This record gives sequence, C-alpha cells and structure tokens, in this order.
Amino acid sequence: MSRKIRKNKLTQKKIADERIKILLEIADARALNKNFDSANRYVTLARKIAMKYNARIKGEFKRKFCKFCYNHLMPGATSKVRLNSSKHRVEVKCFGCGKVMFYPYVREIKKRRVKLSEMTDYKNDIR
Repeated sequence: MSRKIRKNKLTQKKIADERIKILLEIADARALNKNFDSANRYVTLARKIAMKYNARIKGEFKRKFCKFCYNHLMPGATSKVRLNSSKHRVEVKCFGCGKVMFYPYVREIKKRRVKLSEMTDYKNDIR
C-alpha cells in the first residue's frame, strides 16, 4: 500500500472519529429534550460511520447505547441503572429490548489490585 493511500485512510479515520463524537453528543442532547427517536437515529448514523471506516467507538460512548437493540440509553427514561454491590458491577436494563448489560466497578478493581501488589511486595521484603 502506498504512503498516499495510507495517509488518506488515516485522515478519513480521524474525520470519522470526530463525526462519531459529534453525532453521539447530539444524540445526548436530543435525549435530554425527550426526543428519543432522533437520538436513536443519531446513534445508528454514528455506528454506520464507525463500521464504514473501521473506526472504534470509545468506551464512554459505547455505554450510552444498548449493545443489542442500539437504542440510546438515558437512565430513568429508556433504561434502568442499578448497582449490584455483591458482584461489584453496574447493571443497565434497556426498556427497548429488555436485555441487561453489566459493567464492572473500575475503581474497586483497581484498589484491590494495588492492595494485592503491596501485599506481595511486603511479603517479598520480609524474606
């Protein structure tokens, strides 16, 4: 592949990332105004752009729409959010399809890893 084509693809991907970000921000604004149909439309447009240019949608945006039916998720209006403390995760139920998505508590997991690494370092220092 020549350099010119590669640079062109990189610029296309960069533009696609910007457009995806803008579309998902507009979807958030429309959902706040209770216009869920247009919010869902913006989510599908963003997904189509991501698929066409093989661009990734960032994690912060991925959690804003359902993995199964691709509806925009707004807590209380189009989804129900619960904290499951026994399993250390956030549970999001979509009202569109009824599916439940699970996301782990990131902070607790990181704290646990730090504590475990400190304990192993302490044990190694004693020996």
